Amino acid sequence: MATLWGGFLRLGSLLSLSCLALSVLLLVQLSDAAKNFEDVRCKCICPPYKDNSGHIYNKNISQKDCDCLHVVDPMPVRGPDVEAYCLRCECKYEERSSVTIKVTIIIYLSILGLLLLYMVYLTLVEPILKRRLFGHSQLIQSDDDVGDHQPFANAHDVLARSRSRANVLNKVEYAQQRWKLQVQEQRKSVFDRHVVLS
Repeated sequence: MATLWGGFLRLGSLLSLSCLALSVLLLVQLSDAAKNFEDVRCKCICPPYKDNSGHIYNKNISQKDCDCLHVVDPMPVRGPDVEAYCLRCECKYEERSSVTIKVTIIIYLSILGLLLLYMVYLTLVEPILKRRLFGHSQLIQSDDDVGDHQPFANAHDVLARSRSRANVLNKVEYAQQRWKLQVQEQRKSVFDRHVVLS
């Protein structure tokens, strides 16, 4: 039993160290990638004008140059219509932080991974441990009972302790089953009878 828990602790520490190393590696790459990608742009939305259909233009330029004349390329109209066309366009300067977005995604995926590991623990490991701890109906003597001439002298105390542990476990399982039944009843009420419980 102790070796099983020790194995899980080693596995957990190994997973946490690998997640930390992966995060550091990704953050280093993100800082390099931030230099290569533009996080600012000017976006111009131009509605239909005469024979030209509406169009959206994006360009990576500074905030002071964020206007129709600098962003719309190629200009769909010529001559005196350029000014009228540009007055109809709505240009906005947009800024984002791709590093913040990537870090948020890494945190989200890490939490999702931890929840997945917890689900695996609950479905695979916990039933095995529960069977080992509470599945046997044998009396287990403590270390101070080993030298007794009457081997079952403290059997009543050991049995009472095992019953109290099983009693607590039974209460928890009963509460869980009762909660599941309440949830099923609420689902029936809401989905089948279309009634909301108060």
